[in-house]
Amino acid sequence: MKIIEVIASPGLTGFYFDDQQAIKEGVAHDGFTYTGEPKTPGFKAVRQRGESISVMLILEDGQVASGDCAAVQYSGAGGRDPLFLAKDFIPIILEEIAPKLVGQELDSFRHLVGLVENSKRPNGDRYHTAIRYGVSQAILDGVAKSKKKTMTEVILEEYDLPMILKPIPIFTQTGDDRYDNADKAIIKRAGVLPHALINNVETKLGKDGELLLDYVEWLRNRIMTLGGDDYRPVLHIDVYGTIGIAFEDDTERMVEYFAKLEKMASPLHLRIEGPMDAGSVKGQIEQLKSLRDALKVHGVNVEIVADEWCNTYEDIVKFVDAKAADMVQIKTPDLGGIQNTIEAVLYAKKFGIGAYVGGSCNETDGGARTAVHVSLASRPDQMLAKPGMGVDEGFMIVHNEMNRTLAVLKYREGK
Repeated sequence: MKIIEVIASPGLTGFYFDDQQAIKEGVAHDGFTYTGEPKTPGFKAVRQRGESISVMLILEDGQVASGDCAAVQYSGAGGRDPLFLAKDFIPIILEEIAPKLVGQELDSFRHLVGLVENSKRPNGDRYHTAIRYGVSQAILDGVAKSKKKTMTEVILEEYDLPMILKPIPIFTQTGDDRYDNADKAIIKRAGVLPHALINNVETKLGKDGELLLDYVEWLRNRIMTLGGDDYRPVLHIDVYGTIGIAFEDDTERMVEYFAKLEKMASPLHLRIEGPMDAGSVKGQIEQLKSLRDALKVHGVNVEIVADEWCNTYEDIVKFVDAKAADMVQIKTPDLGGIQNTIEAVLYAKKFGIGAYVGGSCNETDGGARTAVHVSLASRPDQMLAKPGMGVDEGFMIVHNEMNRTLAVLKYREGK
């Protein structure tokens, strides 16, 4: 089965592009948007609509395989590629990517994604991570259609992985509506919650961390009240470096604060993502490792999750090798081709570090469904419900795709 044409269409994502630097510096809310001037290059406003590009492969038999190019909410921050706008990148896909794929046989996902992942633009730059991400999804879908298999089965076959017919815990994110949306996640019995979007010291963390402590106490009590005796989700909170800001990157003070968080969360297990932002890969590894080691010495059982500066497959290898975190977020759009997500999960698991197939609220339904197949095959510890910040929609997309796929695989195993 050959690819006979590549076409593309502009699209929207499930959320927005936000200028992280401007938000950290304290720009004010104005309804659902922000006031003030953007700080990150490429942004025309602190919050602007998220954009995507659907890449479609036309196959010889008339089938259409698709994938969605998308970038994360905080594009241009933490060492990531710049803002991804459809009008800027559709011409690159049609003029530079399409000729690499038209006429190719859809017989090997790993071979075909390498044609894009390992190639360079005429100016010598790599293709934007969002392009590599979406094109790789379309290729995986195309190979699956040509072989009449699920995308999960294609990955299992090409990476020689065992088929495990069990669901992956789903992590829901509340966005700024961290109370009502936490209720939604609890009622739907999410395995991991709430993310909570703690991205400002004064308004969300508290100058001494008191606002987050209050929130964790409320969340624990709410889970016990609404969830019942048989529901004990993992608490996973992303603080976007604000703990480091509040406690001036003082490891001893941060350990004391983490001990308070652990006590407040008990009996639920707690993970803190991105406790500080050191401004570089090397600095982040050093600071996270120092904090993780100190927590272990003091018997504080809060897990550290790496996010900022842990963007590429190569970055993830560095964090894993240094044992700088208990878990790494493998943020799918940041890694480019989804083969890098698969390989990052396998690498983290090999060395006993938790793997979290994450991504962004600022993705699409198509990317979310592909991530389900990646997760069912590679078996991370958790995966993100996406896109959006509404809980219901993202959880539904991921949960239903997972259950549909598991039902198909169980049917085929039983034949």
